[in-house]
Amino acid sequence: MKLTITPTAFEELVKKSYSLDLIYLLKLIDELYDVKPMCEDSVKMATLYSSLIRRGWITAEEKITTIGQELLVFIDSKETAKLLRRKPATDEFNEWWNHFPSTDNFQYKGKHFLGDRALRKDKENCRVKFDKILIEGTYNAQQLIAALDYEVLQKKEKSLKTGVNKLSYMQNSLTYLNQLGFEAFMELIGDNRFIQETQEIRDTTTDI
Repeated sequence: MKLTITPTAFEELVKKSYSLDLIYLLKLIDELYDVKPMCEDSVKMATLYSSLIRRGWITAEEKITTIGQELLVFIDSKETAKLLRRKPATDEFNEWWNHFPSTDNFQYKGKHFLGDRALRKDKENCRVKFDKILIEGTYNAQQLIAALDYEVLQKKEKSLKTGVNKLSYMQNSLTYLNQLGFEAFMELIGDNRFIQETQEIRDTTTDI
């Protein structure tokens, strides 16, 4: 495999303390080269591999993250653009956080369901985990918000039908993110009409 880096790109990489051995290893993984034997036979290679994960360039499952992809695109580009460090998705997280129910005490379609659990917990740790999920690149922020809205809506509808507060069974925010609680609902949010409908319903409901 040939790795071609322009002098301008090389200068940018050095400024960001991105070593060429890391870049080359990332490129090998992107080319689907099996690097595991190399890492098993060399402590230094294993350390480099761990650095890719620690820097957020690949996941533990050896998938190239959005940051890793952006770096590879930069290296392959012949333009003289600057290599920018990714900023945390603060606005997207705040939107998701505001969608997450604060407690399991709520009103829905004129009926009040009592609850005593705080569902929003460890905001800063949630922010870090939320950003990590986005970096891994499988889901975007709007998908995470839509999946959350869907689950909350389902629990409120079931509460109305059964008379039992189903929102009391919802995981708190940090556990929800750590255990990828949203994944079970991802296949159900493909219809843009659903996202619009849940927003309309959300606008007519109140969390206490």
